[in-house]
Amino acid sequence: MDGIFYEDYSNYTYEESFNPHEELVYHHKSTCTSDALCVSLLVVTAVIFVLGFCGNAVVIWISGFKMKKTVNTTWYLSLAISDFVFCTFLPFIITQMAMEKWIFGLFLCKFASSVLFLNMFSSIFLLVIISADRCVSVIFPVWAQNHRTVRKASVVVILAWVLAIALSLPSAVFREVQNQMGRSICYNNYTLNPHSHKIIVTSRFLAGFVVPFVVISICYLVIIAKLRNNRMTKSSKPFKVMTALIATFFICWLPYHVFILLELNHHNYNHGLLTAGLQVGTCLAAANSFLNPVLYVFMGNDFQQRFKSSLLSKMENAMGDEGRTTSRYLSRSSSADNGRASTHI
Repeated sequence: MDGIFYEDYSNYTYEESFNPHEELVYHHKSTCTSDALCVSLLVVTAVIFVLGFCGNAVVIWISGFKMKKTVNTTWYLSLAISDFVFCTFLPFIITQMAMEKWIFGLFLCKFASSVLFLNMFSSIFLLVIISADRCVSVIFPVWAQNHRTVRKASVVVILAWVLAIALSLPSAVFREVQNQMGRSICYNNYTLNPHSHKIIVTSRFLAGFVVPFVVISICYLVIIAKLRNNRMTKSSKPFKVMTALIATFFICWLPYHVFILLELNHHNYNHGLLTAGLQVGTCLAAANSFLNPVLYVFMGNDFQQRFKSSLLSKMENAMGDEGRTTSRYLSRSSSADNGRASTHI
C-alpha cells in the first residue's frame, strides 16, 4: 500500500537526487511478483477486499432494509458504510502495489487518499460511539431507554463524520503526483512546511489511536465490571466478545501508527525494515474493515436472527415454490393417468 495510505518517506530521498532527464533513459519495472512479501500482501489485501466488500454489503442490506430502524442499527449501518467505502477503494491500492506506481492521476491521488483516511477516522470514531453507547446503556439503563433515540443517534453519526472529514483534509492538501525514476508516484509533499508532517502524523496517532483506544478500553472495562456484579449474567460470551473487540482494535492499528511515527525519523532506521513494517502495518489496519462486521454485528443476537430469518425465508419461498410446482405437476399427471386408465377400461 505504498505511498497512498502512509507517508512514503522514500520520496524525500528521491527529491534530493532526482534528475528529470532520467525519464528518457530509465523505465521502471515492477518487482512485486519476485518479492515474497509483496505477493503475500497482495493476496491478503485482495482477500480483505473480497471479505470486507461482501461482509459490509450484507450488513448494509440487513441493517438498512431488513431490520427496524433503531439506535443500534444506526450504528451498524454507519459503520458498515464506512468500511464498505474503504474496501471499495482497496483496488486502487492493490493496483499500486502490483505495479509499484500510481497510474490514476492527480485527482484520484488526492481523492482516494482522503477517502481512505476519512473512512479510517469515521470507522474508529463509530467504534468509540458504539462502545460509549453500550457503556451508558449498561450503567444507566432507565435513562438510556428514555433518551436513546434514532434522531439523536443520527446527529452523533453526522458529527463523527464531520470530524473525520476535517482530519482527512490534509491528504487532499499535501498529496501530489510526480514522475520519479521512470514511474509516477502519489506522495505527500511537505517541503513547503516540514513541520506539517510531524503535526499531521502526531494528530492522527492521538485522534486515530490513543484517545479511541483509551475510551473503548474504559467503556468495556466498566461494562465487564458491571456484568460481573450482575448475578443474572451467567454466560461468559459477553466477556469474550469484549476482549476480542479490544484486542482486535489494538492489534490492527498499533503497528500502523508505530511505523508511521518511526517514519518521522526515517534516516535513523533501516530502509527495508521500515518499508516492510509500513506495508504490514497498513495491511493489518485494512483488515479491521472486514473484522468490524464480524465482531460488532454478526456476534449480535438480533442481527444473527434477522440474517438467518432472511436467508431461511428466501430458501423457504424457493423451496415452497418448487414444492408447489411439483405438487401441481404430480396432481396433473395423476389426473391424466386416471383419465387414460378410464379410457382403457
